[in-house]
Amino acid sequence: MSDESRPHRTAAVIPAAGRGLRLGPGAPKALRALGGIPMLVHAVRAMARSRAVSLVVVVAPSDGAAEVRRLLDEHALPDRTEVLVVPGGRTRQESVRAGLDALPDDVTSVLVHDAARPLVPVDTVDCVVEAVRDGAPAVVPGLPLADTVKEVEPGRPGEPEPVLATPERARLRAVQTPQGFDLATLVRAHEKVAVNGEGATDDAGMVEQLGITVMVVPGHEEAFKVTRPLDLVLAEAVLARRRATDAY
Repeated sequence: MSDESRPHRTAAVIPAAGRGLRLGPGAPKALRALGGIPMLVHAVRAMARSRAVSLVVVVAPSDGAAEVRRLLDEHALPDRTEVLVVPGGRTRQESVRAGLDALPDDVTSVLVHDAARPLVPVDTVDCVVEAVRDGAPAVVPGLPLADTVKEVEPGRPGEPEPVLATPERARLRAVQTPQGFDLATLVRAHEKVAVNGEGATDDAGMVEQLGITVMVVPGHEEAFKVTRPLDLVLAEAVLARRRATDAY
């Protein structure tokens, strides 16, 4: 069957093997509760709400795959979406690669989504999927910046740092997830871009290193990353509003 006549099948990979130390000690960040439900479960549901996504692969800590599987089984997930759990690697890059290796042969495009972005709206997910299916090899959702950004010479924490440049804000976007890819393109990026140090934290950046253009589609303010305690407060407020107004 030619690539043109192949049916599109989209899967999502959620790397959730990190510990998320910036939220403080305790459970890994992906397992922290949001509205009484682990953030990871919210993230899986966010991907599964898209009718285009028929498979979600959760990449768990290497020694915690069975625990994550049990956790997911305790919470209702859409029946139409298959959920796999596989053990991850030492870095995010290795974990994403483990998720890609678990995909069946009929998958043609893939979303990579942060477990720490539990509230991304389904319209944003669908927008990324549609752009990939329309021919873009790599797509990221992004938002214009509200703040002016300064490039500085990094110094010691808390000390003054000299400004090197002020990028033009109109040309900048804060990117979110899910990032969407033609599967073959992302696999090639993972094969070509070596793991250095902690590895790549941005799959679209890996594709850029191949000389391939990455497209940006509109993101959403509720797709923010829950990294620090204040983010969790905001996420709880967003979730409470959704539950009050949308029977979420």
